[in-house]
Amino acid sequence: MRIIITGGAGFIGSAVIRFLMAQTQHTVVNLDKLTYAGNLESLAEVADNPRYHFEKVDICDPYALKQVLSSHQPDAIMHLAAESHVDRSIDGPAMFIQTNIVGTYTLLEACKNHWQTLPHDKKAVFRFHHVSTDEVYGSLGATGLFKESDAYQPNSPYSASKAASDHLVRAWFHTYGFPVVTSNCSNNYGPYQFPEKLIPLMILNALQGKALPIYGNGQNIRDWLYVDDHARALYEVMSQGRLGETYNIGGLNEQTNLDVVNTLCEILDELLPDSPHKPHQALMTFVQDRPGHDLRYAIDASKIQHELGWQPQESFASGLRKTVAWYLHHLDWAKRVQDGSYRGERLGVAG
Repeated sequence: MRIIITGGAGFIGSAVIRFLMAQTQHTVVNLDKLTYAGNLESLAEVADNPRYHFEKVDICDPYALKQVLSSHQPDAIMHLAAESHVDRSIDGPAMFIQTNIVGTYTLLEACKNHWQTLPHDKKAVFRFHHVSTDEVYGSLGATGLFKESDAYQPNSPYSASKAASDHLVRAWFHTYGFPVVTSNCSNNYGPYQFPEKLIPLMILNALQGKALPIYGNGQNIRDWLYVDDHARALYEVMSQGRLGETYNIGGLNEQTNLDVVNTLCEILDELLPDSPHKPHQALMTFVQDRPGHDLRYAIDASKIQHELGWQPQESFASGLRKTVAWYLHHLDWAKRVQDGSYRGERLGVAG
């Protein structure tokens, strides 16, 4: 099988590519625009593999997409290319509308047109897997879990743009019969994550003795999913999921932001006994909350567990320890990706 991964130089996309190259014999085409969060260093270990190809392409460019589809003749598309940070969407929503909505539309049209030209046998196995987020469902109270059947209630420009893209994918299935599957995941973490996200930001700030900024009172809850567990789940959805269906992927690891940072500090204290910044909890500081900050996300992952046999292998404790250890051993990577466009602050604060 030949699979195009859009956004393959990003955090989740690169994990999917590393998984596919290590665990399957599929040929992979990485289609990425290489924006600030895209980094080919995360794919250095597969760069010379003859089954791996890279195409620098913007998903908003229909002519480039047509050329890539014609050249590589994919059997499946895994669509992960997206602007993905809530805080950045607050500061500048226009790019999120362009990439996540217009880009998804442009990609759908290009792939639909390509699919319609395929011979019957190829057409029958073709799949378009759209990768989305649990944030499209809005915010939960103290109880309950997001189910695939829940109504959408996005509360940020980011989640609104992803909700719109989900609806486009659904419409192309019902209107044109285009073979799609969709997945909505909880918060990912793990190696190679861009340092603006909570966990790598806290790790790298702590190593430098910088403040560890926590929004509001730190009681916002997220369900944390280790990125390699997510990569396995995405492959199962792409290859085995029922057409037209949505699968929620969660790590079964609900944690408050405050607990996440406290646990990170404890791990750093243990792994860096000679750090001049111990105890690292002393670096924690509370900052103004961001607008529209959803209280709680939590995923009901029973559908993917029952239908596809997937479940996470990492607990939050094991995954977080692996993540901290990876960053401690790859500080050169973190330094190179922090190229000046991002200065290590919390983005999206009101005011």
